[in-house]
Amino acid sequence: MTFINDLFEYTFLARALFTASVVGLVCGVIGSFIILRGLSLMGDAISHAVLPGIALAFMFDVSFFVGALAAGLLAAFGIGVVSTTTTLKRDTSIGIVFTAFLAFGIILLSNTTATFSLTDVLFGNVLAVRKQDMWLAVVIGVVVCAGVLLFYKQLKITTFDPVLADSYGVPVKAVHYGVLVALALVTVASVQTVGVILVVALLITPAATAYLLTSRLPSMIAVSALIGVVAAAGGMYFSVRFNIVSGPAIVLTAFTMFTLAYLFAPRTGIVTKAIAGRSGRDADAADAAADDAAATDAAGSARP
Repeated sequence: MTFINDLFEYTFLARALFTASVVGLVCGVIGSFIILRGLSLMGDAISHAVLPGIALAFMFDVSFFVGALAAGLLAAFGIGVVSTTTTLKRDTSIGIVFTAFLAFGIILLSNTTATFSLTDVLFGNVLAVRKQDMWLAVVIGVVVCAGVLLFYKQLKITTFDPVLADSYGVPVKAVHYGVLVALALVTVASVQTVGVILVVALLITPAATAYLLTSRLPSMIAVSALIGVVAAAGGMYFSVRFNIVSGPAIVLTAFTMFTLAYLFAPRTGIVTKAIAGRSGRDADAADAAADDAAATDAAGSARP
């Protein structure tokens, strides 16, 4: 009850929990499409690429949101240009571009005199979230979720069969870039919560967990969003209870749920399949024994 009492006593803690839950929900929603479209590495790239945008925003006293979003979109565009104008594969282009952005961002941050914590930028500090950051996360969450609802059919068909979608006249490239914009928006909203380094974990882990638990896209989105919220709330609790950094606590909570799904998921769990396999073997052995007994009885009856 202490944690619940603290929520009512300390406004900053309630604000942090609400912000983290919103971020967890929206990461779960967009993360489902990220892993199904094979964009996990792109999510990692954009989350790291926002670092120079954050640094420039601090240096020139402009909006953190504008700087981070511009850097994320520029990185996505740069990756697209490199991968389409060379013979390099996309994962190679991603590795080249995002490491360059990350290195540039670290250089900028290490040489600026702005008063901020590099640790908070890299690993997040949701307990220090401001009211405007909270409302920014809410607005981004509403925009992204509304976009998913409005363009769900286009997202679904381009995710599972882009060739068929193109034959139906669906703008496959436009949908793809729309997903990248949504990814950049969610990344910006998540930086304050889990930091630049761990954003990709909050994007991927809840969705991957949901993927193990269900085979239908609507269910996957809903379960992923729920896991994101639970991970955020659970991580916040452990952060306050054990005085640990909030970002890693949230990520480890999500990882714990993934591990449970990996072991005990109804269809794909390692332990579940092992138990089912053993039960099947026992049933086969029992059937074989019954058949042998029946054959023996039949042979005995057939004797004169």
